Amino acid sequence: MLGWALFLAALITFLLTHAIPARPVVRGRLIEVMGRRGYFTAYSVLSLLVLGWLIVASAQVPYVEVIPPSPVLRWVPLLVMPVVCWLAVAGLTIQNPFSFSGLGHRRFDPENPGILRTTRHPLLAAMMLWALAHLLANGSLSHVILFGLFAGFAAWGMALIDQRKACDMGIEWVRLSRNTARFSLRAPQPWPGLGIALISLAAFAVLLHLHAPVIGLSPIP
Repeated sequence: MLGWALFLAALITFLLTHAIPARPVVRGRLIEVMGRRGYFTAYSVLSLLVLGWLIVASAQVPYVEVIPPSPVLRWVPLLVMPVVCWLAVAGLTIQNPFSFSGLGHRRFDPENPGILRTTRHPLLAAMMLWALAHLLANGSLSHVILFGLFAGFAAWGMALIDQRKACDMGIEWVRLSRNTARFSLRAPQPWPGLGIALISLAAFAVLLHLHAPVIGLSPIP
């Protein structure tokens, strides 16, 4: 029972640390006190620490099977993670008026929205695919709860951000978002450059190498 209690405590802490700062009044007050850079640095560190605690706690609870183990399902994360890395890198290297803004210098062009034609939320889409792939490969109750939470959190986040941005941008939302999608299978336009693909593959290789020593389980089926 101790394992489940610690997992529940980590889960509740994770939800609170994401729900409370998301409130505009709380977030605004924290930024006022800590400064924008201080707030985002502290929030990022806290989020990573709580996420690490949640992942460790999920591995400590008694095993309860929900999805029977399958060699085929263990291949799913290995095949999906390169796409996840590509979405994350592409999302971080563009300017995005609809979601988490990237590091790109070229202004957003509604006629050529790039990766935003596929999804307005590349980082959240990457999280959702990561979570769903790992949910299938780790079918215990604790991992189904954990990865199901992440997938649901990402999907809810995309809908919530769209709603807020549409309200904030007004009529501009219709003009700027007409060639974009919340989440789709449409090809980017234009397609991210070769550099994005190379960085994505490098990130995937690093994650693959670190998975066993950090998580304690080899990702290779």
